[in-house]
Amino acid sequence: MDSITIWTYSLIAGGVVILIVAALLILIILAARSIDHHAKEIWLAGKNIAGNTVSIWMLKDTNETAGEILQTAGDIAGTAGKINQKLDLLGQAVGQAVKKGGN
Repeated sequence: MDSITIWTYSLIAGGVVILIVAALLILIILAARSIDHHAKEIWLAGKNIAGNTVSIWMLKDTNETAGEILQTAGDIAGTAGKINQKLDLLGQAVGQAVKKGGN
């Protein structure tokens, strides 16, 4: 083989290698874009999940507050019952006083 033929084959081989490398780079760029697109979708889904489940974490605080309200309501009911008993006794005493005063 003469040197021109060797140069021709070398240039053709180099061109083929350049085309293969270019094709592989294009495939890598497309894969990276696809990964980026899917990562954005995953990020949005995660944000939506976090937004939709934040109330679950707040239920603990809500349950504690509800327990405190229940305790306070029980205390109020007990106090109201005592007031009711005293008013009944007062009403009975007034009724007896009225009966005695009327005799």
